[in-house]
Amino acid sequence: MAGKSRGEQRIGLLNGFAAYGMWGLVPLFWPLLKPAGAIEILAHRMVWSLAVVGVLLVVMRRWAWAGELLRQPRKLGLITIAAAVITVNWGVYIWAVNSGHVVEASLGYFINPLVTIAMGVLLLKERLRPVQWAAVGVGAAAVLVLTIGYGRPPWISLCLAFSFATYGLVKKKVNLGGLESLAAESTIQFLPALAYLLWLGSRGDATFTAQGPGHAALLAATGVVTAIPLIAFGAAAIRVPLSTLGLLQYMAPVFQFLLGIFYFHEAMPAERWAGFALVWLALSLLTFDALRAARRGARALRAAAAAAAAAPGFPASGAVTPGSTGAEATGIAVVAAGTATEAAGIAADTVGSTGQAGTHPAT
Repeated sequence: MAGKSRGEQRIGLLNGFAAYGMWGLVPLFWPLLKPAGAIEILAHRMVWSLAVVGVLLVVMRRWAWAGELLRQPRKLGLITIAAAVITVNWGVYIWAVNSGHVVEASLGYFINPLVTIAMGVLLLKERLRPVQWAAVGVGAAAVLVLTIGYGRPPWISLCLAFSFATYGLVKKKVNLGGLESLAAESTIQFLPALAYLLWLGSRGDATFTAQGPGHAALLAATGVVTAIPLIAFGAAAIRVPLSTLGLLQYMAPVFQFLLGIFYFHEAMPAERWAGFALVWLALSLLTFDALRAARRGARALRAAAAAAAAAPGFPASGAVTPGSTGAEATGIAVVAAGTATEAAGIAADTVGSTGQAGTHPAT
């Protein structure tokens, strides 16, 4: 059993690396779609994402959720908000990459955990630990330094960070799986996107049929580029700890940052290096605090389990024995439920500290 568990974790890690690796390398893909503009690429991504995810859900026989969703107007409203916010995020990111702002786009996903925490305080009235406050303060200083360095606020980064943090907040309330959520959002996006593409074609400005079959195939591949990393992420999320996913999430912006400098040869004057260094310091503080909180929680769980095992009449295995009374069975169930709840709290604390929203990056 332990060997199987290690094997499952290995598979989960490989899928995690694959998901975040693909998201990190996606800036290499969007320039291939030129001369299509950012809005045309965005529209194709919406249309083909629904096609690809729809086929996957049919093959996997995962469509029962759709009927339930249609009977919940509040969830439908939240899905509509999520679709609108991710449309902005996708559009800004595609435009940024194809306009030579890959480094600034990567900054958006570096600061996303800080924005997520700030929104938690402002909107959800969450309480932060001192280290988390320090990280948010350092992040704010980084934005100030970068504003001076760019000669303007890093609006691309801020737009990506705030839109994705809002998307994560809405997705948390919707509580749908990754593929299901993408299918629901793409369904809402589909008609406006298709209408735009038909309008563009009627004007003779569409590139789908004008640039040859290779270009058309690349535009259609936007659905695959959206879905495949999401599938890998889903496979990782059920096999590895959330704290591990919280650390893996930094792979994507690191890859994007490196591509911006070494492949796209974007400028990085000293003041921008200083701003990025402050962001990385803030993220280091968040990661340290999250790992420390997780270790404390794990120790608390072990202590609680040891105390429960040492209690008179408590079965060594924590199971209900045939001779147990109803009261004993109830006590065992309460302890088990309390342990599970505490474990969930630790996981949520770790996830919140690292800014991992439990969703796919919007790149």
